[in-house]
Amino acid sequence: MTEVEIKVKPNGPLVVSGPIRIVDVEGNEYELPAGTSYALCRCGASENKPFCDKSHQRIGFQAPSAATG
Repeated sequence: MTEVEIKVKPNGPLVVSGPIRIVDVEGNEYELPAGTSYALCRCGASENKPFCDKSHQRIGFQAPSAATG
């Protein structure tokens, strides 16, 4: 089975490679098969949430890129 990987892009989205399943607040499901990757919004400004539409570039989003867990 392929592992899930999440990459944090500097001042940008989270890039997730599957296989994964995303369920939004309305219960809509997005099946993301292995071998594909998707950018998930981290700035909150995307018009295509939960997916990134590059709004972070327009708004000048700044965030720490190192994990602090």
